[in-house]
Amino acid sequence: MSELKATLQADLTAATKAADKVALGTLRMALAAITNEEVSGKEARELSDTEVIAVLGKEAKKRRESIEAYTAANRADLADIEAAELAVLEKYLPAALSDAEIADIISAAVAEATASGLEGMKAMGAVMKIVTPQVTGRADGGAVAAAVKKALGA
Repeated sequence: MSELKATLQADLTAATKAADKVALGTLRMALAAITNEEVSGKEARELSDTEVIAVLGKEAKKRRESIEAYTAANRADLADIEAAELAVLEKYLPAALSDAEIADIISAAVAEATASGLEGMKAMGAVMKIVTPQVTGRADGGAVAAAVKKALGA
């Protein structure tokens, strides 16, 4: 079992004992999402800490999108619930990367990809292959892809 998953389970037990309903519900949801990911595909497997972070990142993204939707619909009560769940999830995610850090990672990846002979949008896949492991769970994938396209001149 990954270290992060074990931490989540220990914190779930603590939240149960403390009767912290927000943390309890959020941690149950996170562990269920992790379990679903473990049993998806042809064969059950255990996730590494990096894969667990990716699952938690997806769940956090869902919360951010829900907050935006509820805020736009003037449902502050539901947005507050999602924000509380997001706060619980963010305790387990690595610190988000700044725009400057993302730009540095992308520029290094672009230099590496262009050194291997790829140019323009043909290098997109190669650059994303280099960048994705470095930003997983620490930056929004869509924003990173847009920054890569911009860096490649598209």
